[in-house]
Amino acid sequence: MAARRVVASVTWAPNWAVSLAVLAVAALTARLVHRLVFRLLTRLVQERDLFLRSLVSRTAGPVRLGLAVFALSIAAGIAPLTAQQAGILRHVLLVCFIGLVGWVMLTALRIWTTVYLRRFKLDAEDNLLARKHATQSRILKRVAASLIVVVTAAAALMTFDGVRQYGVSLLASAGAAGLVVGWALQPVLKNLIAGIQLAITQPIRLEDAVIVEGEWGNIEEISATYVVVRLWDWRRMVLPLAYFIEQPFQNWTREGAALIGTVMMYVDHTAPVPAMRARLEEVARASRLWDGRVVSLQVTDFKQGTMEVRLLVSASNAGRAFDLRCEVREKMIGWLQAEHPHALPRQRAEIDRLPPGAAWHDAPRRAPQEA
Repeated sequence: MAARRVVASVTWAPNWAVSLAVLAVAALTARLVHRLVFRLLTRLVQERDLFLRSLVSRTAGPVRLGLAVFALSIAAGIAPLTAQQAGILRHVLLVCFIGLVGWVMLTALRIWTTVYLRRFKLDAEDNLLARKHATQSRILKRVAASLIVVVTAAAALMTFDGVRQYGVSLLASAGAAGLVVGWALQPVLKNLIAGIQLAITQPIRLEDAVIVEGEWGNIEEISATYVVVRLWDWRRMVLPLAYFIEQPFQNWTREGAALIGTVMMYVDHTAPVPAMRARLEEVARASRLWDGRVVSLQVTDFKQGTMEVRLLVSASNAGRAFDLRCEVREKMIGWLQAEHPHALPRQRAEIDRLPPGAAWHDAPRRAPQEA
């Protein structure tokens, strides 16, 4: 009331100038209060936990806008505005307030996600549970953020009479309009629904080892519309979310990170299988990559000139399994070359020497000779 009386006593200046002065004073006051409060809060949390510092920095913007809306709404009742000017100002403040509510909801969503994910460490050795919760939280956060933005924008637009009437007319003709809008937004809605499905069913998670389109890599990023796969040679493959719902792919870390690596060797039929099995166990025990669970050697097939031997070794994750396979392959070949060179694949030929004048069917059978 006192402020209104002071403004009313200013009769030497036009009303528009007084109104601008009142609104400017309100905005500057809100700005000053915000700066003083957050300077104090920044000093208080300067030596505290990282979460408190980030909380203060994240809420600075919404609080600044909230103080400005509050101060200007008070100033609107004090300033000598005409009915039209007051209506325009109140409408602007209403739109700002709707935007402020959406901004606060987005900030609260980010803070909640940060607090929730602090309990899980993606850099741990066994990070399956952490990847599960991180993937679910990030996908749902992006979906919720998209919905908040859409609802906030729709609420702000509905404050305009023309847009409100257009919305009513759309509802009246919802059949045709719904089909047109649904067809136009089909890719967006398809990926949005796929994101919700991925968050619930989780066929992929962050840092999962996958094979897609014939390429091996790790899931690096899951956004609201696409997935980024970091390939083994540092290339990035970008795929839509719907791909992982509609297309088949391999996930090597779906239930656990441990994998069994396979090494196929082709040796001569005279290769010493028991000695090879013992050597494989020695190589596995001496390797820092082996997890101590699986080591096996089996003869899986005979071919005309070679014998197929399968070596199995296990590791704690896909990267270690690949390196362990390379190590086993290299050391087993080196051991065969040094200790059992006759076990390497060889080509054989059967040579018969016939006496002069003898027919081929009269030739005696001879033992095969190595070429």
